[in-house]
Amino acid sequence: MRSFAANELSAPEAYALLVGIVVPRPVAWITTVNAAGTVNAAPFSCYTFVCNRPPMLAVNIGRRGEALKDTAANIAATGQFVVNVATEETLASMHASSAEYAPGESEAAALGLKTLASAHVAPPRLACSPIAMECRTERLLELGEQRSGLLIGEVLAFHVAEALLAGDRVAMDRFHPIARLGGPHYAALGRIITQPRVGQAGPTERR
Repeated sequence: MRSFAANELSAPEAYALLVGIVVPRPVAWITTVNAAGTVNAAPFSCYTFVCNRPPMLAVNIGRRGEALKDTAANIAATGQFVVNVATEETLASMHASSAEYAPGESEAAALGLKTLASAHVAPPRLACSPIAMECRTERLLELGEQRSGLLIGEVLAFHVAEALLAGDRVAMDRFHPIARLGGPHYAALGRIITQPRVGQAGPTERR
């Protein structure tokens, strides 16, 4: 086994290890708008939920050199964003939106992504995404030497396609999210393994 001293790694070297180790990661395909109303769409895979009442999401958005990325700049200015869920069907478009577009250029327009008006925030939802969450900024923390931004957003509304619902829950057998691995690699859910609930004896459990 090879060991790496964290304090001897450069930021890119540490990043390469982290994104290969912390897998699979869900993808937050975030839409925002700038002052001119231009729609920005970009994916971020350092993302999870951190609270359920009120519901909150956390997304890490790194910098581009010393400057904020368009997504972070738009959120800093408006306090609003939408997290669209990336799926197997939207993989190609989501991946293409990760390219570096010129400031002020709309990835949604460039890629022909249709949008839908949100109910509570200015940024629209992506019509191709079967699940979207409208959010407002709850707080923003800067972390580390590179001042990476940990954004915590409160979810104001959930939009879930009827076909993916089983009552009030997401039907995991019909939901096909995409997950990020290291580099340009992604993964689908594959086989779903179901275990008995804790405290509930399974058929092979011994007493």
